[in-house]
Amino acid sequence: MELEGKIKLIGDTKTFGNNGFRKREVVVTTDEQYPQHIMVEFVQDKCDLLNSYKVGQDVKIGINLRGREWTNPQGETKYFNSIQGWRIETQAPSQPDGMPPVPPMEAFEPVDNLNEEDHDDLPF
Repeated sequence: MELEGKIKLIGDTKTFGNNGFRKREVVVTTDEQYPQHIMVEFVQDKCDLLNSYKVGQDVKIGINLRGREWTNPQGETKYFNSIQGWRIETQAPSQPDGMPPVPPMEAFEPVDNLNEEDHDDLPF
C-alpha cells in the first residue's frame, strides 16, 4: 500500500529496551477534501530513511498495516494497529485538476542571449 501527502512532522529516533529496538515517527497530511494526519512509524534500519526529508515536502510512503493482540493482567484481550513505513520518496507537488504541470526553472533559457540587431526587428 502507499500513502501520499505532505510531511507535517518528523520525530526523533527513539531506542527501546536492552536489545536496541529503534523507532521513528513521521506525520503526513493527505491532500483530499478532508485532509487526514496519518502517523507512520519506521523501525530499526528504516529509521535512517527519514534523514534526508524535511517538514513541508510532498512524499509517497510505502506502508504495511500491522495488527497485534495483547492480553492484560486481568485477562482482557485488546487489539492494536500500526502503520509501518518501509520506503519513502519525494513526490512532485500535486496540481489542481485540469492544470498542466509546471516545468522546473532549469527548463527555461535566459532571455539575455539575444543579439542587439534582434531588438529592432519590429515590422512597424
